[in-house]
Amino acid sequence: MANSGLEDKTLEGIVLELRQLGASEDRMQRAKEVESIKSGFYKLLGTLKAEAEAAGENVQEKFADIENSFKEVYADFKREKAEFNKQQDEIRNANLHAKQAVIEELKSLVDSLDNVGEAFPKFREIQARWREIGPVPASDFRFISDSYQYLVERFYDMVQIDHDLRDLDFKRNLEAKENFCLQAEKLAESDDVVGSFQALQKLHEEWKEYGPVAKEMRDAIWDRFKAATALINKKYLEHFETLKASFAANLQAKEALCVEVENIAGKEDIRDGAQWNALSKEIEAIQEKWRTIGFASKKDNQKIYDRFRAACDKFYARKRDFFLAVKSDMDANVARKEAIIAKAEALKDSKEWKATSEALIALQKEWKEIGTVSFKKSEQLWKRFRAACDAFFEERDKNFKPENDFRGNLKAKKALIAEVNAYEGSDPAKAAEFNERWKAIGFVPFKEKEAVTREFKDAMSAKFQGKSSLVRKYNELQQEIATYENNIGFFSAGKNSQSLVADMQKRIESAKEELKALEKKIRNFEEGE
Repeated sequence: MANSGLEDKTLEGIVLELRQLGASEDRMQRAKEVESIKSGFYKLLGTLKAEAEAAGENVQEKFADIENSFKEVYADFKREKAEFNKQQDEIRNANLHAKQAVIEELKSLVDSLDNVGEAFPKFREIQARWREIGPVPASDFRFISDSYQYLVERFYDMVQIDHDLRDLDFKRNLEAKENFCLQAEKLAESDDVVGSFQALQKLHEEWKEYGPVAKEMRDAIWDRFKAATALINKKYLEHFETLKASFAANLQAKEALCVEVENIAGKEDIRDGAQWNALSKEIEAIQEKWRTIGFASKKDNQKIYDRFRAACDKFYARKRDFFLAVKSDMDANVARKEAIIAKAEALKDSKEWKATSEALIALQKEWKEIGTVSFKKSEQLWKRFRAACDAFFEERDKNFKPENDFRGNLKAKKALIAEVNAYEGSDPAKAAEFNERWKAIGFVPFKEKEAVTREFKDAMSAKFQGKSSLVRKYNELQQEIATYENNIGFFSAGKNSQSLVADMQKRIESAKEELKALEKKIRNFEEGE
């Protein structure tokens, strides 16, 4: 049985199938199915181990129990099969001794043939006993059969039996051999080519155990049996020629998949996690395609699988190294941000409003220049840093003096934004004037700072910077998306990260929508130019 029925099974399902086969009554005749199941189990186990290893999991711990379960069931079957084979060998040797004894008895009958009337019933009884004896070792079959057939023919040649008994014996032999012909002809029509060929061998063994038919029927009955035999043998040979062709086609298809994976595994220009994840999906699709292709020849099958496995292992090892390096960079960035948080937390209770404001703004600028950290850490660190800043600025805003009129400054800045929006023209000198006036206005309430600053930048970009501002923003957004995708690649290899990955995916989708809007604005600007 081919293991084509195992593709959709889990490792546990394959172990269960082996247990069920091991409990069947005909299990000793199904050794090839057991070996096929074993091949399917270790093929799937190898694939799952590679995937788990790429995901950073403990392969030994994850698969040890199921592999041990399979080995125990398989070992039980092999022990039982070995004992069964030993018993069969003993039975065949006993059958050989029994048939040798029958031959000696037949030889004695032929050598001392005097009274045909007495000899013939004894001869028929010897024939019946011969047929009742089971198979002998394959190495002795031809010699023992030829010896028996020789003595049978000597008996018929030597006896001067009366025609009624002789004709009756010929008739019985003819009926038996006609039945063999019918069985062989049915086998020739069967679609089970291999099973038919094996059954034919048994028919030939039984054919030899019967004596001759009437002389005028001998050629006809043999030609009929031989014709069915020839047809079965032809279909058997054609079947294996077809298998050979399919093996060659399967090998060619698998070689092509090996080349695809080798090319992917050898890529040198993979820059970020998004590319690694996209290539992982390509590898997975190729692996799915591999599973749909049948076996190559026995000589080539393991070699081509080893080649494919090596290419997949190379890719996943490089991917793992990439994300380990990303994690190392992220860890360094975490340390830098934690150092900034420590400084901010040390300043949050300060009453030196101006100096501390400038120090915290400098820390905020330094924060933005630090590279990415993991999504989970990013949220935690930002909340701590923002809390320290908020604590100081909220206290500062409560204690502002007339010379630090934050609300008045906010009102002045909003008025300036309205003036920029109302301005018609693009004079660089005017832009410089607006920027100087903006800088001259003092601090605004901290919670309003980010929003009002963005409003001013957007207004200035629309009036004085045009396409270059949009392109800069577009590039910044692309970098932001790449950072998120790197984080997804890193977290997807870990456990219990589904919610983090889902949240990050939402951010990516939102950023991509904004990216599309920017693309449209850039195109509109180009058309206006």
